[in-house]
Amino acid sequence: MSPEKLPESLRIAYSPCPNDTFVFDAWAHGRVPGAPALDVTFADIDITNGMAERGEFDVLKVSYAVLPYVLDEYALLPCGGALGRGCGPLVLTREPADGESGRDAGPGSLTGRTVAVPSERSTAYLLFRLWAADLVPGGVGEIVVMPFHEIMPAVRDGKVDAGLVIHEARFTYQNYGLHKLADLGEYWELTTGLPIPLGAIIARRSLGHERLEGLAAAARTSVRAAWDDPEASRPYVLAHAQEMDPAVADQHIGLYVNEFTADLGEDGYAAVRGLLTRAAAEGLVPPLGPDALNFP
Repeated sequence: MSPEKLPESLRIAYSPCPNDTFVFDAWAHGRVPGAPALDVTFADIDITNGMAERGEFDVLKVSYAVLPYVLDEYALLPCGGALGRGCGPLVLTREPADGESGRDAGPGSLTGRTVAVPSERSTAYLLFRLWAADLVPGGVGEIVVMPFHEIMPAVRDGKVDAGLVIHEARFTYQNYGLHKLADLGEYWELTTGLPIPLGAIIARRSLGHERLEGLAAAARTSVRAAWDDPEASRPYVLAHAQEMDPAVADQHIGLYVNEFTADLGEDGYAAVRGLLTRAAAEGLVPPLGPDALNFP
């Protein structure tokens, strides 16, 4: 199905992060022939997750962790999203991971402890709970949801025992005197061999079979246009990158826009299904129906 079948305008919400603006630049600026015009709202993924759960917008970028709550109304597009390797969340503590403190500083040290997380509707949170179910005897204690930027200071100041962090915190946690207890991306990749499912593109099922196929074609065309002419997307990317250094924006795009963005493929679907099936088995999300991930 080609984009030529989609003349109408669609309301879409995605983040201002470089990977999303890179992916959608050509489409948002009318450079995907025949694709519908996009009425774009920028919002962080925690906000778009809530929008999806309330049934707002035609197309959204959401966390894969929210899919079990929204797949009755929305379909997962097989392209446009983010899966990656070497980009997993970290569990941070004040204690060094090598036991220098004289007490157990391994995963068992979190038994019954308080852990700060930025969201309970995220791949990071699901990975953390799966890791803890495997490696923390008796499980962790209280989970405290707090704004992302408050987590590392809270761990440093002893307000919580550990913190779950993502993205740029991988490179800045040592500035807070913190230590890496676990890399959950490494855990996931070593135990599954699969990429980490991060952000998904979903669209209303009520748009219908043909229009959903056309949306997937438009998204894929937009991704490939960005790869073919990266400089064309640069003004849009940098305008929304929140003063991010252009080199850092390029690294961000290189990490999160990859072969899975053009097509989830067998490994991509296996990663999504594996994460959500394991999370459902732990009671973290509702179970998926057998055809829930089918497109369209």
